[in-house]
Amino acid sequence: MWPRGDSAGRPEGRQAAVIDVGSNSVRLVIYRIDGRALWTVYNEKVVAGLGKDLPGSGRLSAEGMETALLALRRFRAVLDGWKADEVMSAATAAVREAADGKAFLKRVKAETGLSIRILSGEEEARYAALGVICGQPDAQGVVGDLGGSSLELVRLNGLGPVEPTTLPLGPFALGAPKALDPERVKRTIDDHLQPLANRYATPELHAVGGAWRNLALLQMQLADYPLHVAHQYEVSRSDALELVRFVQRQSRASLERIEGLSKKRFDTLPYSALVLDRLIERLGVERVVISAYGVREGLLLEAMPPEVRDLDPLIEGCEALSAFRGAAPELGQALEAWVAPLFERLPALFGARDPILLAAACRLADLGARLHPDHRADLAFEQVLRAPLAGMNHPERVFLAYVAFARHSAAVQPTEGTAVGRVLNLERRQRARAVGSAIRLGCDLSGRNPRLLEKSSLAIKGDRLQVSALTGWEDMLLGEQTARRAQTLAHALKLKLELG
Repeated sequence: MWPRGDSAGRPEGRQAAVIDVGSNSVRLVIYRIDGRALWTVYNEKVVAGLGKDLPGSGRLSAEGMETALLALRRFRAVLDGWKADEVMSAATAAVREAADGKAFLKRVKAETGLSIRILSGEEEARYAALGVICGQPDAQGVVGDLGGSSLELVRLNGLGPVEPTTLPLGPFALGAPKALDPERVKRTIDDHLQPLANRYATPELHAVGGAWRNLALLQMQLADYPLHVAHQYEVSRSDALELVRFVQRQSRASLERIEGLSKKRFDTLPYSALVLDRLIERLGVERVVISAYGVREGLLLEAMPPEVRDLDPLIEGCEALSAFRGAAPELGQALEAWVAPLFERLPALFGARDPILLAAACRLADLGARLHPDHRADLAFEQVLRAPLAGMNHPERVFLAYVAFARHSAAVQPTEGTAVGRVLNLERRQRARAVGSAIRLGCDLSGRNPRLLEKSSLAIKGDRLQVSALTGWEDMLLGEQTARRAQTLAHALKLKLELG
């Protein structure tokens, strides 16, 4: 049951937990849900290796079951007092395929009270795709979700997931933790993919799963990439193939010497790399997009009311990120209405995404309100840069971070902006300065009173930026600070200022 919401129709914030019993790990994640925005407030993973004996015995690992049960008993204690409808749980490939999988879940129920749902292969693929949509609503292409025992593939058609399938191509199914035999495993993967190659051919692959996130973080390290955020990190075909073939050649000892890699994945990472290699080649992939969202977030998205599901996660996330007591909750929407006519006159730099980014930026107007004024701009920049916000790619993330900086400072760039600026071209950085300056002007001109914004307007008239007030409200434009903020905006737009 979703709680009643505010005057804008958003549900009140709530918490929900998801328990995920996978082939390699057992995990509890507790989320704060603010409308369409998800925040991870607690995340605990135990590597149990339930599926590591499955290819040989057809049964779950005895040691893995004991480790998993210990973890699940702890998770139940953590969730003591939670209502049943606030906790979701799911088991995937290993439990689904093992001869003793159902018996294991009966034991879980008896010892912990947790009723864990077994997802079919098609359900697992569908929820992985919903998770990608949860984090990137406009995602197109094919989703590949690699777990310990299986690979799920599902196509996105703009409306939702279609044609889900599951394949026994997880590292455990392919032979891990034994040393990788590249030619043998390659033939096995190709045998499974060849009949599906045309069906799932795509220029864009959305990669889900911890192994592929680790590969992306390694690629960032090797490329000296300045923004270590996995979600919606994009890797070109050539870079991805170079990376996965590098990993396949490494021994366990070599992998152990690479900083930043998860120690739990040394035995499985070469297998995961080879699966990605064959997907890129067989499906004609030109770009790999990493998704930090998957089955767990897909379960949460499906549970949302349709009217909440249809909200934009970036705008909702920015609204929730900057909300605090004492600020006018309508300020973000009022600022958007005030600045939008100005920026609609300028060329779009992100295509159809420009209005969404502008709306999100306006919701971040008060993000720095409780930060020290001497450091507010840099701290706001860092918060937006690293915040677990969904619904934007890396250039958009850096753009919003620059906007947040310019909202609080007339300086050219943040202290740490030089390296991150590589992600954003000069034209977009200049636009970010203009958007941030416009938001700053709106906040100062109105004293952050949304109703006062309606009494003034911004417009471009030839080579001039015109800041004007309705008759009788001219006093709004008086004052040294207002004039200074207006001049900063005019300078960012390379226009002359006209107050009147």
